Amino acid sequence: MFKKSYHSAISLIIVARRSIKIESELNLVNQMKLMNDKKQFNKALELFDKHKDKSIDRSSNMILTQILKACAGIGDLQRGSTIHRLVSSRLENDSYLLASLIHLYMQCGEVAQAQSLFDVSTKKTLSIYGAMMKGYIKNNQADKVVDLFKRIKNPDEIIIILLFNACAQLGTEEALNSIKQVSSKIVQSFQSNSRLLTSLLDGLVKCGDITYAENLFNTFKNKTVSMYKVMINGFLKENNCLKVLSLFNQIKMNNIEIDHIIWTCIIKCLSEIGDGDFSQSIVILKYIMPSSICGLIQMEFFLIFFVL
Repeated sequence: MFKKSYHSAISLIIVARRSIKIESELNLVNQMKLMNDKKQFNKALELFDKHKDKSIDRSSNMILTQILKACAGIGDLQRGSTIHRLVSSRLENDSYLLASLIHLYMQCGEVAQAQSLFDVSTKKTLSIYGAMMKGYIKNNQADKVVDLFKRIKNPDEIIIILLFNACAQLGTEEALNSIKQVSSKIVQSFQSNSRLLTSLLDGLVKCGDITYAENLFNTFKNKTVSMYKVMINGFLKENNCLKVLSLFNQIKMNNIEIDHIIWTCIIKCLSEIGDGDFSQSIVILKYIMPSSICGLIQMEFFLIFFVL
C-alpha cells in the first residue's frame, strides 16, 4: 500500500513539473511572437537568451520557429545556421520549422541553401511553398514563383497573393495572362480578402492593363485605401490626372482616411495639369489636409516648387 502511494506521489510530481515546463515554454513562445510581430527581433532573441533553459537542442520546435523568425528579421545567418545543424533531424516532421529555416536563408540571400532544403523535403506543405515563393520575390527571381505555383494543387489565399506579387514584379504579358487565368478561378470565399484583391489590382496595373484593373475595381463593394492607392498610382503613371482626381473625390465621399502617399499623388497630379485654378487648389489642400500629413509630405516644399 505504501509502495503504491509512493509511486502515485512521484507520478504526480513528474506531471506537475512537466505542466510547469510546458506553461513556461508557452509563455516564452507567446512573448517572443509578440516581439517578432512588432519587428522587435533583437528583443525576442535577448528574451530567449535570458531564459533559464536556453539550450537549442532541448528547445521545443515552437520556440525554435520564433528564434529563426527573429534571426531572419535581423539577418543573423550564423545563429540560424547553428540551429539548422543542431535540429536537422526534426525538419522532416515539422513543416513550420522547415519553412522558418527556408525563410531565414532566403532573407539572408542564401537561395541555394533554401532551395536545397526545399528539394529534399518529401512533405511539401503550403507554408513551405509560401516560404520559397516569398524568398524568390525578395531575391528578384519572380519567374520561379510562377513556375512553383503551377505545382501547387490547392493554393490558399496567401499563395495566390504571392503569385500576384511576383507577377507585379515581372510586369510581362505572360505574367498578366497568369494573373487573369488565376483570378478567374478564385473561389467565392477568397473574394472578401482585401489584401488579395489589392495584390490582384497591383499586378494588373504593373503588367500594363489598367483598363482591366479599373473595370474590376469598379465591381468591388468594399474598397480600401490600399486599393485606391494602387489605382491612383497607376493612373498617375499614365498621366491620367482626371481619373486620379475622380478617385480622390470618391475617397472623400466614402469618408476613407487618406494617407500621405495619396495626398502626395494628388499634389503631383494637380501640378501636372498646370492650370491656374488647379494651382490655387493646391493651396486650398493645405487647409483641408491634416497637419500630421502636411509634415510627412513636406507641404511647404510642394507649395514653393509648384505654385510660386
